[in-house]
Amino acid sequence: MSGREAVGTPETPEAPELLSRTALGVFRLNGQFLSVAEELAAPAGLTAAWWQVLGAVLPQPLSVSGIAREMGITRQSVQRIADLLVERGLAAYEPNPAHRRAKLLTPTEDGRAAIHEIRPGHAAAAKRLAEELGEEGFAETVRVLERLSRAMDAIGRRSG
Repeated sequence: MSGREAVGTPETPEAPELLSRTALGVFRLNGQFLSVAEELAAPAGLTAAWWQVLGAVLPQPLSVSGIAREMGITRQSVQRIADLLVERGLAAYEPNPAHRRAKLLTPTEDGRAAIHEIRPGHAAAAKRLAEELGEEGFAETVRVLERLSRAMDAIGRRSG
């Protein structure tokens, strides 16, 4: 029997129970990750949410909508955070050649410095988690979470 058959069809009682357990586990993990992120970000003068938004635009400037899609949160939430980051000099808006009204958010030097300040604590937390899970266990956890995210995207597209 394959892993797919073990869960059964949507009519079997195992699937709803597994969905509930998965959701509760992810909600708990989200809270745990946010707590750690708040602790790591605070010395740099950031919140976890500010860190997320700045982190999303480190590789390249993005529109608020692009950040929201990347992070899986509402555009309105990102807009509030982006405006605060700009107000505090940690990010700036720049023209978007693809869309006149949807400006791109980019980190400033102060924003990059704040993110850089978080790196040692982030690396230490990653090391502790890798020690707890083991290197292969850590990599497998990432693969499973990425697979779960793709599956949720797929069922969201089918129901939407």
